[in-house]
Amino acid sequence: MATIGLDRLYYAPITEASGTGHETYGTPVMLAKAISAELSVEVAEATLYADDGAVEVVKEFQTGTITLNVDNIGRSVAALLTGAAVDLNGVLVSSGEDVGTPVAIGFRAKKANGAYRYFWLYRVKFGIPSTNLATKGDSITFSTPTIEGTVTRRNKADTRGRHPWKVEVNSDDESVLPATITGWHTAVYEPDFVA
Repeated sequence: MATIGLDRLYYAPITEASGTGHETYGTPVMLAKAISAELSVEVAEATLYADDGAVEVVKEFQTGTITLNVDNIGRSVAALLTGAAVDLNGVLVSSGEDVGTPVAIGFRAKKANGAYRYFWLYRVKFGIPSTNLATKGDSITFSTPTIEGTVTRRNKADTRGRHPWKVEVNSDDESVLPATITGWHTAVYEPDFVA
């Protein structure tokens, strides 16, 4: 079903276990007010040919790119996402050596029927936000920041031994427990395959 909205954009800090790199997610925090989110995915693809035809085709997630357009990226969020630092005078200082820390990104999109589709991207590493500024002319034009991040699979395997990169759910799916939806932005969703 088509979506007609986007809101509740959160990030959750990641702490990595030394040695394994397994992620532990902190409490989700509002990142900004969302204007748009564009997710594109790159897949690794291989085709096995035998008897003059394709007999096997494999397509696997390789990486993704999330581009977020938001109303404002505050100093503390910008520092966390990009590795910049806030000095003693409250000024955000960006350096050539800055490296941001990966975070989980969660948001929801309103569907045409009034229900919502919820998302978590498990590991996103952001670059430097872009800024577009323009002088005020005859009319007012808003300029808002855009930040792009690379989406990768997480290091920690789920209970099936796989490494998820994204989860999503529709609030109107019949088999979805209400607690899954109500708790979506209070903690990063952890897949559950154990019966």
